[in-house]
Amino acid sequence: MQTQPQISNSPTPPTRGVERLNLAHFRCYEIFSVSLDLRPVVLTGPNGAGKTNLLEALSFLIPGRGLRRARLSEIRYQGSVDPWAISIHLKDQGEGIQIGTGLDPEALDKERRLTKINGEKVKSQSILSEWVSVVWLTPQMDRLFLEGPQNRRRFLDRLVYGFDSGHAQRLSRYEQALKERSHLLRQGSYDRYWIEGLEETLVNDGIAITVARREVVGQLLSVLKSQENTFPRAELSLEGDIEKLLQEKNILEGEEEIRRLLAESREQDRLTGRASFGPHRSDLMVIYPEKNQAAALCSTGEQKALLLSIVMASAHMLSVRTEAIPLLLLDEVVAHLDEKRRSSLFDAILKLKMQTWLTGTDASLFETLQGNAQFLSLKEARLVSKT
Repeated sequence: MQTQPQISNSPTPPTRGVERLNLAHFRCYEIFSVSLDLRPVVLTGPNGAGKTNLLEALSFLIPGRGLRRARLSEIRYQGSVDPWAISIHLKDQGEGIQIGTGLDPEALDKERRLTKINGEKVKSQSILSEWVSVVWLTPQMDRLFLEGPQNRRRFLDRLVYGFDSGHAQRLSRYEQALKERSHLLRQGSYDRYWIEGLEETLVNDGIAITVARREVVGQLLSVLKSQENTFPRAELSLEGDIEKLLQEKNILEGEEEIRRLLAESREQDRLTGRASFGPHRSDLMVIYPEKNQAAALCSTGEQKALLLSIVMASAHMLSVRTEAIPLLLLDEVVAHLDEKRRSSLFDAILKLKMQTWLTGTDASLFETLQGNAQFLSLKEARLVSKT
């Protein structure tokens, strides 16, 4: 007779997380509000009930376009003329934090996002990284290892946001400098000092971006090696020209070499329309060491397990930080796990000491979390709480 897997009894709940979530004109919700405690949150209901929409709202607590990477104008409640807005109250060690964000009502046609922290408007989304860290896993990420390097860079950069609050701002400056340099090169005639200034930004921010990524990859490797074997351990590395250069030279020598390469490649970059050297060309490589096989060549199930392993390692790193409030969002993850791995995942979540949000259509899959989590049932965008 098979016994029911059990998770740790009476774990200590997190002390930080979301206490209240309010939405207005957001996706399927014209108006929505829910109050919570800090235990894990399990959202259940049929497809189309709005479970992922709630996770998407939480994903706007960090810089970027959310877990769906949607245009801001696409998020508005169908038929509404009002801009969408999110208001989230988070409990911290002190009095708590109020974060509001949404489509800027003064620039509805410019796809601009307005953000306030404790009622004060902030100039840049990048400041959000100082307050909140969010890591997520969604079904749309299942092809991460099969797609191009851009999505893997974006995935890694989201992880870096949680450990380096300046990373988002450096990426924004770097991308802007890339665009301006390409624009000048296409013109064919440009001011030498102007383009040298842009290339100096590419050098300084490019190295800082690479160093931050490399540091997080190293930390993830350490956590993955120390984890139990419930999920396959991923072997990670960051590959690219700038990474190789920094392995061979110190920072000062690397800066000089990158300046030289950028200057020498101007004509080539004018023809291609993109800089041929820099962190925008790097890639996160993932190997399944048990088979000594690249993740892209592994089975679909192995790829999902490897990705979950990386996300949980990142969540573990975030859970021991004291600066920003950590959140973990897992969308339709447990349906793909067998009973043993599902129980192990729940046990790991409760040990994280961070508020985790999980979604699923079948509430019975979360049965072993009863008493240790709060269950919310969504039906046609209406909330029904389960005690």
